[in-house]
Amino acid sequence: MAVYDLEEQEQIENLKAWWKQHGTLITWVVAGLAVLILAWQGWSWYQNRQAAEAGALFAALQQAVSKGEAQKARTLAGELTEKYAGTAYAPMGALMAARQSFDAGDTKTARTQLAWVVSHAKGELRDIARLRLAAVLLDEQAYDEALKELANAPLPAFAAAYAELKGDVLVAQGKSGEARAAYQAALDAMGKADAPAPGLTLLRQKLEALGETV
Repeated sequence: MAVYDLEEQEQIENLKAWWKQHGTLITWVVAGLAVLILAWQGWSWYQNRQAAEAGALFAALQQAVSKGEAQKARTLAGELTEKYAGTAYAPMGALMAARQSFDAGDTKTARTQLAWVVSHAKGELRDIARLRLAAVLLDEQAYDEALKELANAPLPAFAAAYAELKGDVLVAQGKSGEARAAYQAALDAMGKADAPAPGLTLLRQKLEALGETV
């Protein structure tokens, strides 16, 4: 029994020595992990709260747009982009508000809202915003700016729309040859679609108007 007690005492002493050597490090590691866990939980809570608040604002924006309340829609969209830029609701709201601004004749605000989406969104939303921004610029006869936006390669689904709008801008500039090339590129992109593309007849008419038989 005495031998067992001595062995046990030796183990205890070894454990004390090991803890004296490594205990501080272990304590810091455990504390660090606890902080990380708390920080992650806090961040998740914050993101959920942000998403909920942004969702409520987006719903109010939808209602304002449906009622034609341009000023209210502009204010709500501004709040979305300012306070909740990191949520998915912000670019969708800005895109919706831009359409409302344009329909109300406020092209300056529409341009600002669309430019914000281009700068902050990704993928499909960014391509849609850039296409609409180029259309607004064409309407304002800012042709070079419109072409600059359309020079950015979109997702394949938007290739035809980008090329066709580029053709429209070039026609407005009187560059018939370049416009024909752009329209042909749009036609080729439509031909790669799985289903008949809407606007195909109109595109062919644009080409024929430039002396190109399709």
